[in-house]
Amino acid sequence: MHRPMDEPVHEVFPSAVRPHPAEQAGPWPTTSPADGLPDPARVDPAVLGVLLARHGWQRRGGAPGRYSRWTPPGPPGRSTSLLVPDTTAFPDSEDLLAEALTALARSAAPSAREVLVSLAVPSDEIRWWRDVPEPAAGTAGAAGWTGAEQLHGAARQILLAGALAVRGRAGYHGARHRRRALVTLGSILIGPAPGGRDLTAFLPVQAGRPLAVRLYHALHAAREAVDYQRATGGMEAFDSAVEAGVSRELTEAVIALVRGSEGAGIALDWAPAAGAPDGCPARPEPVEFSPGDLPALRRAGARYLRDEPAVTVRITGAVVRLRRSGPRGAGIVRLRVLAGAEVPHVRLELDEEAYRIAGQAHLVGLPVRVEGRLESRGGFRRLTRASQVVPVQVDEEERDRLMKSLQENVDYFEEACTGE
Repeated sequence: MHRPMDEPVHEVFPSAVRPHPAEQAGPWPTTSPADGLPDPARVDPAVLGVLLARHGWQRRGGAPGRYSRWTPPGPPGRSTSLLVPDTTAFPDSEDLLAEALTALARSAAPSAREVLVSLAVPSDEIRWWRDVPEPAAGTAGAAGWTGAEQLHGAARQILLAGALAVRGRAGYHGARHRRRALVTLGSILIGPAPGGRDLTAFLPVQAGRPLAVRLYHALHAAREAVDYQRATGGMEAFDSAVEAGVSRELTEAVIALVRGSEGAGIALDWAPAAGAPDGCPARPEPVEFSPGDLPALRRAGARYLRDEPAVTVRITGAVVRLRRSGPRGAGIVRLRVLAGAEVPHVRLELDEEAYRIAGQAHLVGLPVRVEGRLESRGGFRRLTRASQVVPVQVDEEERDRLMKSLQENVDYFEEACTGE
């Protein structure tokens, strides 16, 4: 627990630093140790039917009321069809479901894997695609390396922008909330598609539904704002779009998706088992952007960056670096933020007395508390008008951890003492 040395002990601050989030997508889910397939006893045939139809499978007859026959996308007669029971009321329903799941696992159809993932972990699906010229070997399933990388990078940027908007609405987030937003991305599953022109992300309903809903509203608001700007020349629609989740981070992500293509789009489908969330249509329309939209998106991003105001904060942080040009006078201090702002580090300039306090706190392994304005310039990583610098008491465990950090950064402190 933290408390200022000159204040009562009942004022507390969070003392733990959040763990570094995993930035990679999670593994493909498995629910059966034997074969990695979803448990047929827990599969709803209606949900399976919706997923098959969503991914382009065709229903081709069957016995009405008992089962239906499905074939994968593509020319008929080249793949084994699936028999899917209409209900679980018949004695052989579970056997038919088990056979259908096994056939999906063995199917060469790219969509079969995505259907299995959605069954194993009920998920909302987001799909991105880019219209790009086909490479010479495109008919054999090859894709351009640069284009595939660009698609993956832009998709990740869009997901991160949505996760930031879940944490708070802002025209420009900078470094704020980024750690928690990255934690949200850790539960998302990515399904690569052959050809490198489209990509599907699976957002588990339990953890990812708020992100999916926010992205739905933000992407449609961005599309409407671009249309308004192109029709009237005005940027006002981008101002109101912030409340829907549009930000500089989102406009930059959409620009990255579209740049170098003839057009790109994003489609969202809700998990059939969970249904559509409140305020959203059951079947959302895809959102598409073209190269002609890029000037409006660039202007909006620059506007968001310019207009986002500074934030008054009261930060508790560990001193990790000190530097000044001589043995006396003002100096630059870098803090690792423990409480008071959703950023990992801030940089601030302190007068001689405040710099001395920060240096002493650093030597004995104590954090400091400081008030100031977190500036949007530089991504909310700089604190200006710093004042009220005081050491903060910590418990023994936190003190030991901060002392270890001191040892790791001893060179920085030596620089400050010698004036180098």
